[in-house]
Amino acid sequence: MKTDDLINLLSTNVEPVDRRQLRRSLGLAVALGAGGALITVLLALGVRTDLHEPGVLAFLGLKLAFATGVVLMASLLLTRLARPGGEHGTRPILVLLPFAAIALLAGLSLAHTPSTHWEAMIVGDMWLNCLVSIPTIAVVPFAVVVWAVRRFAAPTNLAWTGAFAGLAAGGVSAMGYALHCMDDSLPFIALWYGGTIILCTVAGALLGPRLLRW
Repeated sequence: MKTDDLINLLSTNVEPVDRRQLRRSLGLAVALGAGGALITVLLALGVRTDLHEPGVLAFLGLKLAFATGVVLMASLLLTRLARPGGEHGTRPILVLLPFAAIALLAGLSLAHTPSTHWEAMIVGDMWLNCLVSIPTIAVVPFAVVVWAVRRFAAPTNLAWTGAFAGLAAGGVSAMGYALHCMDDSLPFIALWYGGTIILCTVAGALLGPRLLRW
């Protein structure tokens, strides 16, 4: 077979690529991961019992807003990174916006509080529970997102892709854990929620080259 004939054969009946398939698949994976995180929290930890008290829902909403912002930014960038060469032109620094916002609010909260109360605001009562629970709950969302990337994408920068898969999973896990956690101070949220989500991101970066290898 001549080269021209081979080219003509390969170019015959070629179906157009659905560029939205990857976005839909990753979106579904994140949604399934969120469902898994919610079920885990409900079955293993339970929902906090003080939701009826004044101000509690406001702080819960703030936690969810922070975690949701992380998930949305991570998912958006992951959709780009999961494509071949997607790391070129992508600005990972954008994902810092939710962290910067919660850190700013935490700083303002400390600035308007006597320093004698700072330790209680930063450490809280559930820091260890938070440190253990968020990375643990993130395992299932991370596995689902990695599966979706392996199934529907072909990333070329595996460490970055793994990092953002871990970031999305950490954010999803924090959303679920927020329903259980009764520490509501802004410095606590910034340090322990933000810190554990970053821990999930680092773990994803380390696992990405192994789990996402073609």
